[in-house]
Amino acid sequence: MRESADELSVALLRRLAHAPRASQRELARDTGVSLGKLNYALRALIDKGWVKAGNFGRNQNKLSYAYLLTPSGIEAKAKLTQAFLTHKMGEYDRLRAEIEDLREELGDGGASAARRE
Repeated sequence: MRESADELSVALLRRLAHAPRASQRELARDTGVSLGKLNYALRALIDKGWVKAGNFGRNQNKLSYAYLLTPSGIEAKAKLTQAFLTHKMGEYDRLRAEIEDLREELGDGGASAARRE
């Protein structure tokens, strides 16, 4: 799993599922990437057929779009979310084991001192 690209794809697909009318600027802020990177990632999702961009015909602000997940986008979101969750759970388990090792290394006195700080 290419973590950064897949992580951004998951974040975008999840955000668009809940807020299809979010602007690219809002999406960039919410996902913590630059506007340029967001635009590139969003275009990739559109090119894959996972997201459809539609202009609001009657909206006075002609730059306003809705980003809708296609059926294949909904399926991709589920698969990517599962892979992302599996990856993050593995990270969590590794961190939990590392924390336990560090606590054992410090012994009771070290753990007590760490809690006081």
